[in-house]
Amino acid sequence: MKIDRLIGILSVLLQEEKTTAPELAEKFEVSRRTINRDIEDLCKAGIPVRTIQGTGGGIRIMDGYRMDRTILTSKDMQGILAGLRSLDSVSGSRYYSRLMEKLQTGSSEFVNGRDFMLIDLSSWYKGTLAPKIEMIQDAIENRRLLDFRYYAPSGESARTIEPYYVVFKWASWYVWAWCRKRKDFRLFKLNRMDQVSVSDKTFVCREVPMPDLSNEKIFPGGIRVKALFDPDVKWRLVEEFGPHCFTETDDGRLLFQADYTDMENLLTWILTFGEKAEVLEPMEVRERICNIADAMRKTYRREQLHEV
Repeated sequence: MKIDRLIGILSVLLQEEKTTAPELAEKFEVSRRTINRDIEDLCKAGIPVRTIQGTGGGIRIMDGYRMDRTILTSKDMQGILAGLRSLDSVSGSRYYSRLMEKLQTGSSEFVNGRDFMLIDLSSWYKGTLAPKIEMIQDAIENRRLLDFRYYAPSGESARTIEPYYVVFKWASWYVWAWCRKRKDFRLFKLNRMDQVSVSDKTFVCREVPMPDLSNEKIFPGGIRVKALFDPDVKWRLVEEFGPHCFTETDDGRLLFQADYTDMENLLTWILTFGEKAEVLEPMEVRERICNIADAMRKTYRREQLHEV
């Protein structure tokens, strides 16, 4: 893709005093005309690239430019490479690995032996997630509409969106887009999107606000939960809500208090603890858990009768 070539060219210019169009064309396996267009794009992006014709000429970043070689310190580069590896874990290809190689070109101090950070963003859904992310990226780059079926707590529906950003947050992948059905910007969870296809129709880029990714915005609370947990599930409470989400009671159980945003998610979460959790408040949750337990008891008793 073009963006990795532009970053690669910038990396070469930051690390070398001077290069030439033929050298870049050979390195990135494209024509000299393509390299010339890439140099123009870098200039348009605000990077002062200077080209000098004739013997001894070449391509270089103008002297005195603040973005010099010191911008890629060892710590900065390690962060960049760790981020690229994490994207490679879901990309389904060696796209980011090749980009890493280009960034590392000529930087002997950034060899793998000095790596200290590994990030894997893949999930149980890697088989379907990687092609979905690639499809969305292509739609964003080419300004094409995306069609899909979306499954939400309120029900399922057909959606058409104008995609702008792929977002990784709260251990999940999302796409930030203008929804033509809701006439507003929305954050769509990729694992809830099915039958995703890139439309032949293009769209004109809007003035796009950055998504509000704060916990308060996405998880606004509203359900004040108070529950007791057995001490042997303390590790789960710490992992999911932090070490200050509970206090120990006299009998050793853990008194947990938190705001929850969705009743169905709350019920599902509490039920994963089985008999090791007891909801104290709100009463509605206690009653619904009792009803669920009664319904499950009837189901399993019915199955036992069929087996007999």
